[in-house]
Amino acid sequence: MAIQWFPGHMHLTKKAIAERIRQTDVVIELLDARLPGSSANPMLADLTAGKPALKVLNKQDLADPERTAQWLAHYNAQPATRAIALDASATAPARTLVQACHALAPTRGSMAKPMRVLICGIPNVGKSTLINTLAGKRATKTGDEAGITKLEQRIVLADGFYLYDTPGMLWPRIIVAQSGYHLAASGAIGRNAFDEEEVGLELLNSLKGPYADLLTARYGIADPAGLNDEDLLDAIGRQRGALLGKGRVNLQKAADIVMHDFRSGALGRITLETPEQFAQWLAAGQVLDAARQVKKDAIEQQRLIKFKKIPRPPRADSA
Repeated sequence: MAIQWFPGHMHLTKKAIAERIRQTDVVIELLDARLPGSSANPMLADLTAGKPALKVLNKQDLADPERTAQWLAHYNAQPATRAIALDASATAPARTLVQACHALAPTRGSMAKPMRVLICGIPNVGKSTLINTLAGKRATKTGDEAGITKLEQRIVLADGFYLYDTPGMLWPRIIVAQSGYHLAASGAIGRNAFDEEEVGLELLNSLKGPYADLLTARYGIADPAGLNDEDLLDAIGRQRGALLGKGRVNLQKAADIVMHDFRSGALGRITLETPEQFAQWLAAGQVLDAARQVKKDAIEQQRLIKFKKIPRPPRADSA
């Protein structure tokens, strides 16, 4: 099942970013350190092309340190880009953002030439928490729910340093199937847009190889990697008492348990993807998306021919 979630206010966010970017010096994109590739918005990359970029891997305290280092190296190798990892609620690391922005735009930051920074990210990535930490006060609403911020806000962090906050934004069509599952598991997608059991199974599939020991430690299940996803979810449900009548497992509740333990960090420090894995998934998704577009164009061509909007193309053997 392909997971998609693009509420109406995200269209307004896209328009607001397109208008704001002309007066922006640096773009901060807040990423989830547990899924840095899946939480990077390809639509944002198009909107902000040519602007210095600061990639912030947030929630690094919940992520696998070794994989975080791989992702930082990946992003720091890109032109006009810097990448750092932090926990949005930690004051000292968060303030390094200001220094990083000055490094990317050294001629900005005075009252005459103020630093204008646009901060973007997917829903529920911790953007509001970070801004409140930077501002030293409750400047924006926060919550463990996708889509809390609905309007653009301007926050003055210091003399000559203006931060523009935008609502969390996904993109209209997620072409990497794994990204949809990872985003749902992280809480970036509204609950009504996915099936908990399906996402829980996909999450276990991502975990049971590299993080089998964490599953064993949390749920007391020996050799999780040796079980198929369905049997593993069933076993977790039994261990945690997620039962229906006659000893049947409530698989939806079991999936909720796994997702909650992942989101809260109760499972341990986990990163669901490496740069190499995501590059492979993206390449495969682009191939499928290209094939989908060819099929869509052919259907549209037949519709236009049917209603005589365009002439029927000559047959190949009529020449």
